[in-house]
Amino acid sequence: MSDPTPVGVRLAQLLASELVAREDGPLARLELVDVTDADTLDPDEFGELAYGVVVRAGGDGGHPPTRLADVYAHADRARVEFRVGLDAFPEAAHDADLRVRPKAVDPPRVLVFVEDGGEVKRAVRTVTAAIAASGADRRDASGDDSTDA
Repeated sequence: MSDPTPVGVRLAQLLASELVAREDGPLARLELVDVTDADTLDPDEFGELAYGVVVRAGGDGGHPPTRLADVYAHADRARVEFRVGLDAFPEAAHDADLRVRPKAVDPPRVLVFVEDGGEVKRAVRTVTAAIAASGADRRDASGDDSTDA
């Protein structure tokens, strides 16, 4: 019999299910990319990329998808590494009672840790906050991109 699936892989799978199951609202435009098959994920202390999360542009405005985050599986947790909407995180993560920390890279990122199944739905709320803060939810078919200054 094979080894049991690591907790972090299961958490990444649960999060993926929550992110792509929505048919309305901002989460309905999410798509998973660069998906690593769960059977081949071998998480270590640094985590292994499970998948990326993009927000598809609304309508026919010609905007490419926005890469919102990457999800990494560790042996004992999942890590969501947000690329956009970073200003929303301190408050959103605090409200969701999740562990969060900045990642000092260029461009900067924010890490949110998902350590048990109960935190998955709360992590989804941080994704919604990131979509709103990034402006990706305000792009429409007219081609208006409200994130431009």
